[in-house]
Amino acid sequence: MKSNGNYTELADVAPLEEELTALRRHLHQHPELSNFEQHTAALVADKLRQWGYQVATGIGGYGVVGTLQIGDGGKRLALRADMDALPIEESGDHDYRSRQAGVMHACGHDGHTAMLLGAARYLAQSRSFSGTLHLVFQPAEEIGSNSGAQRMIADGLFERFPCDAIFGMHNHPGYPAGTMMFRSGPFMAACDTITITLHGKGGHAARPHLAVDPLVAASSLVMALQTVVARNIDPTEAAVVTIGSLHAGHAANVIPQSATMELSVRSFNPQVREQLKQRISQLAQQHAAGYGARAEVDILPGYPVLINHEQETEFARQVATELLGEQQVVAPFPAIAGSEDFAYYLQQRPGCFMRLGNGDSAMLHNAAYDFNDANLTVGAAYWARLTERFLTA
Repeated sequence: MKSNGNYTELADVAPLEEELTALRRHLHQHPELSNFEQHTAALVADKLRQWGYQVATGIGGYGVVGTLQIGDGGKRLALRADMDALPIEESGDHDYRSRQAGVMHACGHDGHTAMLLGAARYLAQSRSFSGTLHLVFQPAEEIGSNSGAQRMIADGLFERFPCDAIFGMHNHPGYPAGTMMFRSGPFMAACDTITITLHGKGGHAARPHLAVDPLVAASSLVMALQTVVARNIDPTEAAVVTIGSLHAGHAANVIPQSATMELSVRSFNPQVREQLKQRISQLAQQHAAGYGARAEVDILPGYPVLINHEQETEFARQVATELLGEQQVVAPFPAIAGSEDFAYYLQQRPGCFMRLGNGDSAMLHNAAYDFNDANLTVGAAYWARLTERFLTA
C-alpha cells in the first residue's frame, strides 16, 4: 500500500497521460502481425528493464514477461496484454495512422499494451504492494489457432512465473470510455472454423445434365445450415453459425468441379460445441449426396469458451467500483459471441477477463477503428489498484 494508506486513484496516474498517449500512438504507427511482433516485444522489454523489472523474452515466440517483486508478501499476480495487429488497411486520416501497408491495430492491442506499460511504470515508482507481480505481454492473439497464449503456456509460463490469479482486459466499442464490464462464468464464445468442400463433376454450362453442379448444392447448403441452430440446438443455449466465404468457378460458361465454403461456428457450452460440429458435418455430407455430390469437411478447432472464475470476477468488479464508482461499472454484462485466447489461461489458473468501454468508435476489426486514448490512464490506474489490492502486505 501507499504510505498514506490509500490505493491508486485516477489522479495518481494522470501525470502519465501525455507519455502513454505518445507510446500508444507510436505502437499504432508501427503495427506487427501475429508471430511478427519483434519490434513491439523489444520496445516492451526495454521499457520494463528501464523501470527495474526482471525481464524474460522469447516465451512462446515474441512473448515478454516482466517481474517485479517487492516486500515479503507471498502472493503472486499475473496481468496480461496482447501485442499483435491485424492484416487490415487503415482508413483513418489521423497523423499517427499505420505506416505499415495493409497492417493496423484494428483491435486496440496497442492500447492494451500501453495501459499495462503505464501500470508497470507507475508501480515501479510507487512500489505500493508486497508480493510478486508478473506482467505478461503476449503475441499472436489474433491468429485463431496455435495462439500466443497456447504457446506461452506450453513454454512453461506458469511454471516459470507462478501466479495465484491472472487478469486481462479488452476494449469494447459502443460503451462509454471509462466504463468497465464484468461477467462470471461463460463470457466469450468458443470459435471453430469449418471448411466444407463440395466435389461435383465439372462440365459445360450448356449441358448441366451431364455434370454435377457443386454450386447448386453449395447454395442450397448455405440455407440448410441456417437450421442447425434454429432446429438442433436447445433454445436456451446460444450459438452462431456464419458462412463467411463461398467460392466456386472462374467462368460463366463452365460448371466448376468443386465449391468451397468457410464457416465460423461459435458457442458457449462444450456440449453444444460438439453438437454443432457433428450436425454440420452430417448435414453437409447428406445434403451433398442429395445432389449427387460429395462433401469433404475439415474442422479447425479454435479458442475454447472463456469462463471467468466467480471469486476473481467479483474481486475485479469491486476494484473497478472503488476506482470509478458504481455508475461506471456494468455487471453482469451480457455474454459476447467473440472469442479470445485468454480462455487458455483461465483453464490453468483462476482469473477474470473484463471489458473497458471504448466510446462511440468504429467496431473492432474495422478499418476505421481507433483505440480511445482517454482510456490509457483509466486502464493503467485500474491495473495498479488491482495489483495493490491483490498484493496487499
